[in-house]
Amino acid sequence: MLSARRLNRATLARQLLLAREDVRVADAVRRLGGLQAQEPRPPFVALWTRLEGFERKSLIAALRRRTVVRATAMRATLHLLHRDDARGLRPALQPMLAETAARVAKARRATLDVDAALPAARELLAQRPRTFNELRPLLAEAFPGNEERSLGYAVRMHLPLVMVPTGDPWAYPADTEFALADDALGGPVATDPDPAADERLVLFHLSAFGPAAVADVQTWSGRTGLKDVLERLRPNLAVFRDERRRTLFDLPDAPRPDEDVPAPARLLPEFDSLVLAHKDRTRVVPEEHRAKLATKNLRIPATFLVDGVVAGTWTVERKRDTAGLTLAPFAKLPAAATRELKAEAAALLRFTDGDDVKAVVGVS
Repeated sequence: MLSARRLNRATLARQLLLAREDVRVADAVRRLGGLQAQEPRPPFVALWTRLEGFERKSLIAALRRRTVVRATAMRATLHLLHRDDARGLRPALQPMLAETAARVAKARRATLDVDAALPAARELLAQRPRTFNELRPLLAEAFPGNEERSLGYAVRMHLPLVMVPTGDPWAYPADTEFALADDALGGPVATDPDPAADERLVLFHLSAFGPAAVADVQTWSGRTGLKDVLERLRPNLAVFRDERRRTLFDLPDAPRPDEDVPAPARLLPEFDSLVLAHKDRTRVVPEEHRAKLATKNLRIPATFLVDGVVAGTWTVERKRDTAGLTLAPFAKLPAAATRELKAEAAALLRFTDGDDVKAVVGVS
């Protein structure tokens, strides 16, 4: 039996949130189970809050070397992934990506000839990387009668692609070019079903977010049908129960610290995987606050941790030479936690905005 607090400490240990560690960027991205990257800036903040002495240029260099890539992955959302994981997990994710594209087309009442469009899209992207604002009209011209946005989305889900980093301060502009993953990763990226890839996907989640139930792995990945995969792996896994009597699986040698291990205050960026990686999120998000972490437009706000659990959100407002970070706790915070959070917030503003900008930290 594992208590919720023991599960909390286990997950924080995997997520490098019990203490900042000195880890190479590409290795950290792998250990963390990838970093959700719907927008360019949050992964930089995610690494800053987890790594000792992290500098923006380290991630930018990894992206330019393509040891880390930005690609569509779990839950059909953009992630930063170690290049080997981008390649190795794709066959396990492809069924979910194809189903997502089909749902979008159905919702738009769009008729698509995906089998014909994919070779054409591949040929266009083989010529040079392109933004989807550029690619969609070309595909619509070649396949009249296909709804343009659904066609572009289907290509993005079916064709392995990576985004092309630029000289922008956070590595990517708002309208980013995509390149064929085959070219970026040095060889063909498989998409056909592969039981070994399904097992890699499950073990990848357990390594970064375990112990976890079948429903947790499926929620994180967007995949269904993973119960049989976990049953195949069961003989080589540690098996536990939580306080809700759910069966939890884990890697036998993964860290599961004592529940009394201290957890420092930490600021997490928007869309941080810690708050998205489980169906039952009570190990990190009190149930009464879960609804506060999803807005109407499906944004996941930036949050902060106190004693290892989400205790509020934070926002930044920038004006000329001033950056103001406001903490919005769900309840009154202990004085010591407030001091710790303010120190973290001031350091974060120095990281994101530089020493020349006046940093102002407040509590709402």
